[in-house]
Amino acid sequence: MSDAPARAEHRATDRAHVGRTALTVSRLGVGGGSSFVRSEGTALLDACWNAGLRHFDTAPLYGDGNSERRFCESLARRPRDEFVLSTKAGRNGPAAFDYTAAGVTASLQGSLDRLGLARIDMVFLHDVDPDLHKDAFERRFDEAVNEALPALIELRDAGTLGAVGVGLKDWDVALRLAQACQLDCIMLAGGYTLLQHGGLHELLPWCAANGVSVVVAAPYNTGILATGAIDGARYYYKPAPPDILERTAAIETVCARHGVPLAAAALQFPLHHPAVASVVVGHERAPEVTRNIALLEFPMPRALWSELKERALIPPEAPTP
Repeated sequence: MSDAPARAEHRATDRAHVGRTALTVSRLGVGGGSSFVRSEGTALLDACWNAGLRHFDTAPLYGDGNSERRFCESLARRPRDEFVLSTKAGRNGPAAFDYTAAGVTASLQGSLDRLGLARIDMVFLHDVDPDLHKDAFERRFDEAVNEALPALIELRDAGTLGAVGVGLKDWDVALRLAQACQLDCIMLAGGYTLLQHGGLHELLPWCAANGVSVVVAAPYNTGILATGAIDGARYYYKPAPPDILERTAAIETVCARHGVPLAAAALQFPLHHPAVASVVVGHERAPEVTRNIALLEFPMPRALWSELKERALIPPEAPTP
């Protein structure tokens, strides 16, 4: 264990601004994906609220709209100006994409109806990723830039939306979209984590310089950075390949030497970059909320980050204390 004193660098309930907007999100956001769809619903969201978390993220895709409906059940009882709700547009099913202006406008209206809200704070255009669109990717990209995002930006400028962004996993596509349109934020799914550093040299510096906030979803890379390199560990929803298992085990060893849970390092690492506003995590049960808050606020010895860099497990230029 390191001799240097450990310290807590973050609080889960601290707020960060979204781009140059007036919106602020808690450093720990509540995800509405598959974990939430399987969750205790209102009881879970009550636990999040009582813990002081105020950013909730959902999408029409999650549970075929049931995620949005479940948020409605809980948030309808809450003061509207005290929380930030983000949802997505452009993808309404596993293979149902529509990046036309009419398509995203209709998607937003459906979300408003399911959420029972008069406005949505943040909207992310959903999954403009090459591996999903294959040969149609460039056509879909052009549709996003020329139709979907201008339509969302027009709604933002009219005051109907608070912020407009894109939500996807490919950092290079996110950068292209941000450079083509006036975005406020990017949700990067698993794209800047202890295991994934692709956006460090281009996307994140550009966002920091241009007032675009990054929200890191899936900071555990869908499992392995929470469970460690166990048999059956998941990475991007699939069994982790050997090289990822090996790297994760090496990171675990360093964390253990400094008395730090792997999951704590995973949650805190992205937040050290000035472009990153929050990390968004899914939960199934209320005790997981308490656990993730404790992990995000776990006192970290600075020597941990130094050793991870010395062993080339994270880039030496990655921002850390």
